Amino acid sequence: MALADSTRGLPNGGGGGGGSGSSSSSAEPPLFPDIVELNVGGQVYVTRRCTVVSVPDSLLWRMFTQQQPQELARDSKGRFFLDRDGFLFRYILDYLRDLQLVLPDYFPERSRLQREAEYFELPELVRRLGAPQQPGPGPPPPHSRRGVHKEGSLGDELLPLGCGEPEQQEGASAGAPSPTLELASRSPSGGAVGPLLTPSQSLDGSRRSGYITIGYRGSYTIGRDAQADAKFRRVARITVCGKTSLAKEVFGDTLNESRDPDRPPERYTSRYYLKFNFLEQAFDKLSESGFHMVACSSTGTCAFASSTDQSEDKIWTSYTEYVFCRE
Repeated sequence: MALADSTRGLPNGGGGGGGSGSSSSSAEPPLFPDIVELNVGGQVYVTRRCTVVSVPDSLLWRMFTQQQPQELARDSKGRFFLDRDGFLFRYILDYLRDLQLVLPDYFPERSRLQREAEYFELPELVRRLGAPQQPGPGPPPPHSRRGVHKEGSLGDELLPLGCGEPEQQEGASAGAPSPTLELASRSPSGGAVGPLLTPSQSLDGSRRSGYITIGYRGSYTIGRDAQADAKFRRVARITVCGKTSLAKEVFGDTLNESRDPDRPPERYTSRYYLKFNFLEQAFDKLSESGFHMVACSSTGTCAFASSTDQSEDKIWTSYTEYVFCRE
């Protein structure tokens, strides 16, 4: 009986050994870590691997399930690199988390986001972005209401154009433009309203006037004799300050909005900067849009290259701003 029991125990023991072998093979370390770092067009994202593979047969799903890590492009710090729009990828990643499409108000990049969804092979997201937008509950957004935005306001306040105001009727000829139309922000009323104006239009249908300020910080070195050629450093970043709608109209795709992505068109920002670093290119774009320079200012500081030997080269650091206006 002891022999029979031991004989019956052999298959079980063999099966246990086989099970142990299969479990050890299934316990091999995964090819990709659970937390992955992505560099998308210079913007860094950190997320879970299960998020990027949440949509089967998509581009990201194939990258992180069907390929080896060494087959994927990486940046200098070992992050997986994707040469796509880093700003729009935040919405791609939000969709992959819960498969819901939630976009902010005043989102002008819908068609570009649809193109990104096509690249990442997300057919359901492409379908949702291509569907006509349904107005939600509550008051309509400012761009769909009939009225004129209050100039110089940091909020979303809208002031209607009154057709029956006493101020408009008095002293106004039939053919002359009403002062109330020109200064609608000063005399709100509850009367009938005029047509909607686009963010870059004025009351007569032409482009809206406004100011845009271009700034940059630079540095250069001058030798002791002051006759030698200055050693200039390239401009690292050109900042853009002004109304959001004007900045987008002038600079378009060359405007980097990553530091202030959801700013409504009627608000002001000082956090935009350009994707290029040539001042002349910025000036050309402003000139083509009807802007001209009205003022500029610059400040500078000087320091010696060596704190002990003040006979060495001097390092100058400057900050310069150019103010452009379109009337």
